[in-house]
Amino acid sequence: MILDENMNKKRVLSGMQPSGRIHLGNLMGAIENWKKLQEEYHSFYFIADWHALSTNYENTENLREYTFQMVVDWFAAGINPEKATIFLQSHVKDHAVLHLLLSMITPVSWLERVPTYKDQQAQMTKKDLSTYGFLGYPVLQAADILMYRADFVPVGIDQLPHLELTREIARRFNTLYQKELFPDPKHLLTNFPKLPGLDGRKMSKSYENAIFLSDSEKEVWDKLRTMLTDPARKRRTDKGNPDICPVYDLHKIFTEAEKLPDVAEGCRTAGIGCIDCKKILHTSMKLTLDPIRENRMRLALNKKRIDEILDEGSKAASHEADKTLQMVKDAMRLN
Repeated sequence: MILDENMNKKRVLSGMQPSGRIHLGNLMGAIENWKKLQEEYHSFYFIADWHALSTNYENTENLREYTFQMVVDWFAAGINPEKATIFLQSHVKDHAVLHLLLSMITPVSWLERVPTYKDQQAQMTKKDLSTYGFLGYPVLQAADILMYRADFVPVGIDQLPHLELTREIARRFNTLYQKELFPDPKHLLTNFPKLPGLDGRKMSKSYENAIFLSDSEKEVWDKLRTMLTDPARKRRTDKGNPDICPVYDLHKIFTEAEKLPDVAEGCRTAGIGCIDCKKILHTSMKLTLDPIRENRMRLALNKKRIDEILDEGSKAASHEADKTLQMVKDAMRLN
């Protein structure tokens, strides 16, 4: 249940596709930010299972399990259903209705100019993305945001074009039907730390280079032990450069600030080896991961309660969505 005091706060909306387990990049890039926002705003956080179909429509057998595991990760990391409305996109059918109505007024040219439309088609060559759902998913994204008349949307700088399209659709609706129904949702620009993966590239499930919140302590160490470091350090006595080392990039996020100079100096002078450096990082990461891991073990045993929370959140979201949709139909003279 959501505290009544939230109802008078400004609204924030964000979502995440259930594409697999949550990794450290997701934690530091989104979840930690959501935890702060839920204290200040009336927050709506949803599982974007319909969005997942835009690129994975042929592979749906794991969707339920991915959804459960992702929500467990959210709660284990500190997302609080007493402070935020947590819901499943597909359980609020009004999202589909608003998506349909907004698609009637959205020019195709607006969708074709979205940067990720051609970028993802070029990158995901093994998938057939020449579908209406993939072209039109930014309209569904706009419906997600406008449905709750969100004041703010937390985004990274690369997502700003998507939010601007939502604003354009909102303005077009308000102009066409001569009613200031939808607010102009503002961005909450967040500087997501780009966590390097085990191979030095950006941490990503698709690159198979991620450390997951559900990994055991041994699994985390086994991954860190083989993680790429400064290639100049071929032997224990070789001096390194922490400024180009992915392991040190993780130190800067997880290791206490007062310890960083010693780690950097040890690398530059070969005072410590790469394994020593990784052991220090592993100890630092345990401070973040151990509480999450403990919470996760407890939460994963109570699937019934997780389902109940999603059901309660989806009902609360449906109540808000129904109010918005009635106003939309009134404006369009469809009631």
